[in-house]
Amino acid sequence: MNAKLSILFYAKRAKTTTDGLVPIYIRVTVDGERIELSTKRYTHPDKWSVEGSCMKGYSGEAKSINSFLDSLKAKVYDYQQQLIREDELVNAENMRNKILGIDKRSHMLIGIFQQHNDEIKALIGKDYAAATHVRYETSLKHTEDFLKWKYKVSDLDIRKIDHEFITSYEFYLKSVCNCCQNTTSKYIKNFGKIIRICLANGWIQKNPFINYKSKMVEVERAFLSMEEIETMLNKVFVSDRLNLVKDIFLFSCFTGLAYADVKKLSRKNIAIGVDGDRWIYINRTKTDTRSNIPILPIASYLLEKYEDHPQVVNQEKLLPILSNQKMNSYLKEIADACGINKELTFHIARHTFATTVTLSNGVPIESVSKMLGHKNLKTTQHYAKILDLKVSNDMQILKEKFGNGTQLKIKQSAG
Repeated sequence: MNAKLSILFYAKRAKTTTDGLVPIYIRVTVDGERIELSTKRYTHPDKWSVEGSCMKGYSGEAKSINSFLDSLKAKVYDYQQQLIREDELVNAENMRNKILGIDKRSHMLIGIFQQHNDEIKALIGKDYAAATHVRYETSLKHTEDFLKWKYKVSDLDIRKIDHEFITSYEFYLKSVCNCCQNTTSKYIKNFGKIIRICLANGWIQKNPFINYKSKMVEVERAFLSMEEIETMLNKVFVSDRLNLVKDIFLFSCFTGLAYADVKKLSRKNIAIGVDGDRWIYINRTKTDTRSNIPILPIASYLLEKYEDHPQVVNQEKLLPILSNQKMNSYLKEIADACGINKELTFHIARHTFATTVTLSNGVPIESVSKMLGHKNLKTTQHYAKILDLKVSNDMQILKEKFGNGTQLKIKQSAG
């Protein structure tokens, strides 16, 4: 049912100025409920027609003001139709917001994105890692730059985000930002979280991602072979700093801990496990999932080696770790010195634990997944896919069975 709407202009004599002029007001009545707002126009009381709801005469001033009032009246009727099209109630409050240019349904993308990032920042160390905040800040910057590149605006009403927006954003990340497929997918995924927030709050009704598909390209994860691990273990550097970085990297190779987890490792993370030996019990910084890891002899040796180090004693940590940037910088020197022809980063130690140290030595993938703190087995299976040696060893048993004739008897044809 359509709301009953009427419009009246009147001169408000109670607000006469010192110059003797009166302001012209608009009164919009919606189903008996009034809105009264100033039109920002003034006239002399004697020039105002109460009956005509307009200025008297045909002077230039009268024509100008009356034309403005007619235009404003037409806008009010347009606002009524807008509310109907937007499936909003045609009532006094909504009409007032339309006239004043206040759209209560309008939510801006960058403002929502920034609020999301501010909330993550406030929860660093509780629900999120600092790296997560950095990641979303980078995503926000890419989104801001995309809006300027594509739409020439600094912000955008989220209701204008559609399938074309998503595909254009993907193109921008790949072409202008020169991001690879996987990096692009990660930024789009981050942006998708903002869209899910908008959907959950009812700020948008249709998901712009509904017909969009993005896939991650399988990337071969680098890891050290056992020979490369042995080479590094036996390498002694003149520089204490290089020896330290090497040892901490190897500690991660034999525990599977990421840099952030090694950094926060303290005595409270060590306890006696079900087998009577020492275990590491820690919640992963990245996902807050639990990792329970038996301490292998080499890892135990490295912990004992640094237990009297000043940084370990003063900060109550288990290892005197440097910044991630410095660790990765020194690891490149270590790789060159050890003849390891790989782009060595600290995270490769985690891959090495998953592949060379555990899966290649027959540790079940379920156990490896639990020690790595993966939330699902699918993540761990990425490591298993690249282990041709493990496949070869597994199949060797089968080859021997078929080779000695225990499984199949081949009937020789008569000559």
